[in-house]
Amino acid sequence: MTKEHVKSQFRSSCLQRLKKASGKNAYIKDKHILEALYKMIDQDNAQSIMLYLPLKMEVNLYPLIRRLRQEKRKLYVPFMEGASFRLVKYRLPLYKKQFGIKEPKDSKQYKRKQIDIAIVPIVGVDATYRRVGFGKGMYDRFFEKNSKNIKKVVFVARELCYAKEVVTDHYDVKADIIITST
Repeated sequence: MTKEHVKSQFRSSCLQRLKKASGKNAYIKDKHILEALYKMIDQDNAQSIMLYLPLKMEVNLYPLIRRLRQEKRKLYVPFMEGASFRLVKYRLPLYKKQFGIKEPKDSKQYKRKQIDIAIVPIVGVDATYRRVGFGKGMYDRFFEKNSKNIKKVVFVARELCYAKEVVTDHYDVKADIIITST
C-alpha cells in the first residue's frame, strides 16, 4: 500500500470521527478549546493572529474572533487564490465561496507581516505532529512560502485523530501545539 493510499484512508476515518464529534456536545468541546486558545494568545501577548473561518465540522472560532476584535488585535484569514491562499484582514461582511468557505471581500492589506500565532484546523496528525487536512494542500503551499513569518503554529480539532505511524510528507505543516477537547 502506498503512503498516499495510507494517508487517504487515515483522512477518511478521521473525517468520519469529526462528523460525529460535530453533533452532540460540539458547543461544549469548542468552548473548552476556545478558552485554551484565548489563554495562550493572552499569555503570548499575541497581537497579530491568523485564524480560519470554520466549516461545520471544524472548531467554531467566531466567539474567539469577536473577543479578539473587541481587544483590537490584528486578525487575518485565508483568502483562496488558485491552489493556495493568501492572508487578508478579517472584516465583515463575509461571503460564501468555494467549498462552502466564508471569506471577507478581497483586500490587499496584508503585507508579509509577522504573525504571532497561526490557528490551523486539522483533520488529523501523525507521529511527526504534521497536519493531515482535507487533501487540497492549500495550507502546505501557504506555509511553504510564509513559515519564516509565523512565530507559533497551533492545530485545533474537536477530537484528536492520531496516526502512530508517519502518514504525512515532509512538506506537510508541522504544529508547535495541538489543542483538542480530548
